[in-house]
Amino acid sequence: MGKLLYSATMSLDGFIAGPKGDMSWLTEHIGPNPAAEQLIGDIGAILVGNRSFRGDDPHKGDPDREGKAFGGGWEGPQFVLTHHIPDAPVPGVTFVSDLDSAVTAAKAAAGAKYVNIIGADVARQCLAAGVLDEIFVFIAPVLLGDGVRLFDHPGGTNVKLERLDLTEAPQATNIRLRVVR
Repeated sequence: MGKLLYSATMSLDGFIAGPKGDMSWLTEHIGPNPAAEQLIGDIGAILVGNRSFRGDDPHKGDPDREGKAFGGGWEGPQFVLTHHIPDAPVPGVTFVSDLDSAVTAAKAAAGAKYVNIIGADVARQCLAAGVLDEIFVFIAPVLLGDGVRLFDHPGGTNVKLERLDLTEAPQATNIRLRVVR
């Protein structure tokens, strides 16, 4: 089965979303990035947190991209980790109430490809559970000053990482890391 990978675009000061989950800052930092484009092709399923799934969209107002994974660049099975499973189904989306079931279902759906994690809280839970394999961060040249951190665990533990790759693109510096167990 595939690996669990947390990918996110992050400001230089460590935020993946602005205050109250605002994603509008991201729009000007989305651009040609061969590493991101390759990653999208390597994703077999998405595991996303409920706040991210229902949250702000950097493509808000763009009918061709709004509400679509990676702005419409990816299609496939999505699994939303939530304590509030909706009554009405959402096409292509499976709502799961516990982390173990969500990880198992997403890995099965992804096959040999990656399960891409979207959402800081789900990534933190996967890291704490010892199931997160890699982290891929696209560092945007901006300081947000406040918002949702890439990882937030006050008083947390020291997590050892091994750098797998470091590349540059016009809009970001990309760093790919493996979680050392």
